[in-house]
Amino acid sequence: QLQLVESGGGLVQPGGSLRLSCVVSGFRFDYYAMGWFRQAPGKEREGVSCISTDSGTTNYADSVKGRFTISRDNAKNMVYLQMNSLKPEDTAVYYCAARGFEGCPNDGIKNPYFGAWGQGTQVTVSS
Repeated sequence: QLQLVESGGGLVQPGGSLRLSCVVSGFRFDYYAMGWFRQAPGKEREGVSCISTDSGTTNYADSVKGRFTISRDNAKNMVYLQMNSLKPEDTAVYYCAARGFEGCPNDGIKNPYFGAWGQGTQVTVSS
């Protein structure tokens, strides 16, 4: 059974950091590119970052470039999102997702290109 489980969310002050983790089971993790998405209240889900199977390619939304870093450990079936310099506008539920291809999408980190999703973890940035 395919399963993705996120963890690491929480409440953090502006300027702070969090590290999200996602553990995957039920499929060959090293065959799948992985992504992180987020959804704020009243907004559509947006792509945050993507990483290829060999970690050779990483993509980021403009809003998080230079602040967030995606990484993966294929031996542990884990994907991570290190979030630094957090802002209130980063507040959202964060989801990890799997894409049944080695690479990230060529035209952006978009929902239809990812076929499996976790349940999400809440990140709240507030003073």
